Parts: sequence; C-alpha cells; structure tokens
Amino acid sequence: MPQILTLLGQDSLRNQILSTAMARRSAAHGQKVLLLSLDQSPVLGLLLGTTLTPDQQEVETNLWVQRLQSTHLLEGNWEALKKLEAQYVRTPFLKSVYGQELSVLPGMDSALALNHLREEVARNQWDLIVFAGGHSAETLRMFGMPEVISWYLRRFREVFLESDVAKAALPFLQPLVAAVSTVNWSDSLLTDPENQMTDMLNQGSRAVSDPQQVVAFLTSGADRFSQATAQTLWGMAQQVGLTIAGVLTYPTAAAASLGDTFAPLPLSPMPLDSLDSLDWPALTAALPPLDQALSAPRPLSIDLAQRQVRVFLPGFDKKQVKLTQYGRELTIEAGDQRRNIDLPPELSGKPVSGAKFQDHYLIVTIG
Repeated sequence: MPQILTLLGQDSLRNQILSTAMARRSAAHGQKVLLLSLDQSPVLGLLLGTTLTPDQQEVETNLWVQRLQSTHLLEGNWEALKKLEAQYVRTPFLKSVYGQELSVLPGMDSALALNHLREEVARNQWDLIVFAGGHSAETLRMFGMPEVISWYLRRFREVFLESDVAKAALPFLQPLVAAVSTVNWSDSLLTDPENQMTDMLNQGSRAVSDPQQVVAFLTSGADRFSQATAQTLWGMAQQVGLTIAGVLTYPTAAAASLGDTFAPLPLSPMPLDSLDSLDWPALTAALPPLDQALSAPRPLSIDLAQRQVRVFLPGFDKKQVKLTQYGRELTIEAGDQRRNIDLPPELSGKPVSGAKFQDHYLIVTIG
C-alpha cells in the first residue's frame, strides 16, 4: 500500500516546490511516485518543464504527475453511476443527463480528489503518492471527510430508525424497492451497500490517523504571518487525526528565529533563499526522512487505566477550545472544526468528571 504525503503552509508556491522535491527524492531512490496536483496554477508544470494534463504522465524516471481537474473527474464518476443505475433500476432516469454537461458545485473538488486518491491507493501501483493541494485548509477538510461522513451516516441513521416516520415506512420499503429494481432485494442486500460504505469510510479514517500511511509536514517562513498560519494548520490537522512529522522552514536562516514555536516538532531548514534559481540537489538533500512521523505527537490517545482522553491541539488556546458530550461521544470544537470522538465501551455513557488544557493537550477525564 502506498504512503501518502502532503505539505501544509501559507505559501502555496513554496509548498509546490517542496512537494516536487519530496517526489523527486523518493523517485531517485527507486520508489515509484505519483505527484497529484489539485492546484490549477501553471507552477507545477513550470517546475517539471511540462504541460500538465488530466492524464498521468511520466516526467522523470519513476516519477509520474497528474493534474486533477474536477470536471474530468466528475464526468468519469457520473458515467459510472449511470452504469450502476442501468444495472439495478428497471427504468433509469439518469440516462438523459450527460457528464459532459455537469458543472462542479462548491465542495465537489475535495470530494472528487479524495475519491481519486482512494482509487489510486486501491490500485497499489505506487510506493508514494504526493498530494499537492491548493489551499491547505481545504486539504485538511478533504482528509477529514471519511470521519465526518461516517459520523453523519451513523448518527442520522440512528435518528431515522428511531423516528415514527421510519417505523411507519419500513414495512412498505421492501415491495417498493422490488417494484423499481431489477434484482431480488433481500434484507441483506438492502444493508450491504451501507455496510460497504461504512467499511470504506472507516478504512479511510484509519489510514489518515496512521503515520505509516498518511503523513504531513508544515512549511513556514520566518515572518509571523506564515508562522501563525502553520501553527493553526497544525492544530487543524490534529482535529482530523493527521500526524504532522515536522516543519520545513525557509529561507535557510529561518529555523534559528523560530525557537520553540513548533516544539516538539523537528525543524528542517530548506535552501529556498531565491526562487529564481532553485538548487534541486541541495533541496532534496535537506529534506527530512518520512519515518520521523512515527515519533511525532499523536493527535489522539485514550488511557483506559487513567480514564483519560488526550487530544493534541497545538495552535489553539483554551479560549478557542470547546468540549461537549452527547451520549457515548465527545465533541471537541477548536476554531472552525469539530471532532466527534466515539468513546470505547469502557468509557461510553460515563460523564466527564474533569477537563484541562495543558502543554497543547486537552486532557479529559471520564467517570
């Protein structure tokens, strides 16, 4: 299974330069690398000396690149949906709508990119996939989608099944589905698609929270604006369960001025003093190893013996963090993000007895 790498920071230009350097280093070491770009600017094509297309193209030995175009991805997914409809529905009604005429709605870009990333992982053709997104906050929301969608499916299914509407309607669903479907829909067939979707989302959530499968680095300059942005992105990454392995700093002297800003993350100075003449060998030589993510602070840990839930939230202070509890779940709100933590059976249903914010950790005691 390939490892996924992404960079998060304010400067999208330097992020693309460093993403390219990461991809080139791994390719030079004999790994098969796919560099995916969601950014529609010409920067990546100029860096690689080629015109990017929606199709994968080999630009160097062991290095392939692909620009993700949402209209192209939407067209392909729409045609796949129409094939499924024709297979299972007696009178398909989507056949008169064509993928070539569909426009991309807000939010579709991230969903389509995530699905394409999932498909590339499933192909198991690559050793490393470098995802060069456009806006870092949108990249984080994309990686957080499996967890969020899984929660919505689980929560609203429970609400629906407990409602009077569901109790009244369920006896009529079987004959209704049989009337429009070309297959014999048993109870298992009704629930199997939902179970398959849940399994896929759970696999995505586990992958994002596993530093051996998905890893990210922050990028920051010496100025206070990029530092503050990187710190906020650090905290947001923890809310989606993504491990931050370290910080790539620029220019070379920037690391000395950052001090303890990103402690305990290791800092790696990048020779990006001038963008007019990039020294690719020096850049690739200065890059840190990906496996340093294994020693980075984990976003979430649960200590059953101490009955504590520890959530790592750098970049936020206690005034920006809100804790609520609904049934078996804890909801952590930090900035503009919420994370729902499904408690293990040993702690499920027990009330919160204490909470404190200490050394960037929200420490919650249960029961």
